[in-house]
Amino acid sequence: MKTKRFIKILSLTLILIAVWQSAVFAAGGIRYTVKSGDSMWKIAVQYEIGLSEIIEANPQIANPDLIYPGQILIIPQIEASVLSFEEEVVRLTNEKRAAYGLPALTINWELSRVARYKSQDMHDIGYFSHTSPTYGSPFEMMKDFGISYRAAGENIARGQTTPEMVVNAWWNSSGHRQNMLNASYTQIGVGYVADGHYWTQMFIG
Repeated sequence: MKTKRFIKILSLTLILIAVWQSAVFAAGGIRYTVKSGDSMWKIAVQYEIGLSEIIEANPQIANPDLIYPGQILIIPQIEASVLSFEEEVVRLTNEKRAAYGLPALTINWELSRVARYKSQDMHDIGYFSHTSPTYGSPFEMMKDFGISYRAAGENIARGQTTPEMVVNAWWNSSGHRQNMLNASYTQIGVGYVADGHYWTQMFIG
């Protein structure tokens, strides 16, 4: 049953990648020349981009497990405006934590990728909930995307047009504020979709 669920999620994820890329990634991407010792996973980690997104951007590669020096790959890049908003949410969240004597949260790019998928999923399917029809609960979603944690939480929002607005909205809600000030959390990921202004903030520790 778990295997069937994973296959279903993987299939839906691959179907949604093209839509997600058009909404989140900058046009063109970076042209990367494969070097000796490279693998697609190594390149994905280097550029902090999901492996599936690189595969989707390079349909000319018949077998992603076999790439050769000299080949040219297109590496998708997140829109600068999207990254700027996400990073500002992290900065403002850490500012709130500092005022309470809590250590800053570290950005986890893989967690931010999951958060972007969640925001895009809410946008595409037209729901607003911690439970996704596609991915299940935030905890199931994180695990299915390979995120390990001992403690985890999620804040979501819709309609706020700036990082300041969304952080203030969360801060003025006791449950969301509790997530922001949870001392068990050490890492954060933020995903923003501009169309409709969907926000997801994920925490792990």
